[in-house]
Amino acid sequence: MADTAATATPETAGATDDGIRRRDFLDIAAVSAAGIGGLAVVYPLVSQMAPSKDVLAASSTEVDVSAIEPGQAIKAVFRKQPLFVRRLTPTEVQEANDVDVSSLRDPQTLEERTKEGHGDMLITMGVCTHLGCVPLGAAEGEVKGEFGGYFCPCHGSHYDTAGRIRKGPAPKNLEVPEYEFTSDTVVRVG
Repeated sequence: MADTAATATPETAGATDDGIRRRDFLDIAAVSAAGIGGLAVVYPLVSQMAPSKDVLAASSTEVDVSAIEPGQAIKAVFRKQPLFVRRLTPTEVQEANDVDVSSLRDPQTLEERTKEGHGDMLITMGVCTHLGCVPLGAAEGEVKGEFGGYFCPCHGSHYDTAGRIRKGPAPKNLEVPEYEFTSDTVVRVG
């Protein structure tokens, strides 16, 4: 017995028969505790950046467009913001297509702003691209501006029937959100 104590080195002190030292166990336990503690701190910080349940629930909106007559527009809500859905008349479609796109501040054709096969349905966010006011023109009797589309009463931006900026301080056209027709009468936005 005295012979084994004499041959013990600092590296083998406290080692068991299978070569594991008590210090190795303490090192593993300390690193594991630090990792769990780190996760306990980081998880709430990361999870609080995720969207809330009410935002996820409003991440898409379905709109029934079957009752919208040509020349009529409706307002809906998408992600807590107004959404304009307008069915253009054949005359409005022709007027929008006749505009020289190169003369526009934010050049886009009506075809680029609508879905194929539904060129008469214009879906835009109802938020002016200048400072975020809600333009008029979607409801019956509202001022539609000089170009028959939308008029922002805050600073005087005028949009045409295709939601393109034509006059005023707004830098861009009304935004067209991601959307798809799930049937001939239902549109899913988002």
